[in-house]
Amino acid sequence: MDIESMRTFLILADTGSFTKTSQTMFVAQSTVSNRIGELEKELKVRLFERTNRKVELTPQGERFRNYAQKVLDLTESELPNIASEEGETLRIGCANTVYACHLEKEIARYIDRNPESSVIVSIDMSKELIEEIQNDRLDIIYSIIPLRKAGFSCEEYKTDEMVLVTDINNTKYRSITREELINERYIMCDFALREVGEYIRNIFPKYHRFPLEIDDCAKVIPLLKGREFYTFLPKDMADPLIKQKVLRKVGLKDLDAPVIKSYVIRRKK
Repeated sequence: MDIESMRTFLILADTGSFTKTSQTMFVAQSTVSNRIGELEKELKVRLFERTNRKVELTPQGERFRNYAQKVLDLTESELPNIASEEGETLRIGCANTVYACHLEKEIARYIDRNPESSVIVSIDMSKELIEEIQNDRLDIIYSIIPLRKAGFSCEEYKTDEMVLVTDINNTKYRSITREELINERYIMCDFALREVGEYIRNIFPKYHRFPLEIDDCAKVIPLLKGREFYTFLPKDMADPLIKQKVLRKVGLKDLDAPVIKSYVIRRKK
C-alpha cells in the first residue's frame, strides 16, 4: 500500500469520477483504476460502488478514507518537520527512477508550500544513498533498496508496475511471448540489481548479451525513439509517453509484469 494509491483514493472519493481524478492527477484513467484495484485487492474489501454515472464510497471505503487521510497528512508534514530539525536545509537523496517518476512533483509541492526552506537534492544509485545517510550526509533518502538497520526507519514509498514499451512506430508485436522477446533488441536497466533486475535477467538465457545496459531507466527513453528496441519502464513513467504517442505498450502473453518497490528511509529521532 503506497502513498500515491491513497492519494488517488482520496481524490476519487472527493470527485466521484475516474475521469476527473485522472485529469486532476495528470495520469491515465487506467492508472487510477489500477491503483484503486490494487488497494481493494490488498485490503480484501470493495472501496467503491461503481455505476455508469459516478462512483460512491462503500461503508468500508468510508472507514478507509479516515485512515488514508491521516496517513497522507502525516506524510506531507514529514518533509517540513525534517527540514525544521536540520535548520531549514533539507538534504534529500533519491534513486534516479524514483525521482523521475514521483519525487520531482513532491519536491515542487514542498518548495511551493515552504518558500523559506532550502532543499539540496542528490540523485544517485540506491547503494550510494544508503551509505550517505548512514554517514549522516543526507537527512532522508528514497531508495529501491530497503535499509533494515537499528536507528533507521524504512517504510514502503511506492509500488510501481512495470510495462514493456517500444517506439510508437514499431508495430511488430501487439503482444509478445518470452521467446519472441528474447530474439528482439532489449535494453537492460538493472534497477539496482534488486528483484526487478533479477526477474528481467531471468527472462533471457544465461550470459545473454544485451545491445545496451544502463543503470538509469530515464536515460533509456531517447534511445527508444525511432528504433526497434524494447524495455520495461515504470508505468507512471511510461504512461505520459504512451499518451503523447512517443512510445507504445506491448502486451505480455506468457510473462507476468514485474513490480518495483521503493522505500523512504530516515534516521530515527
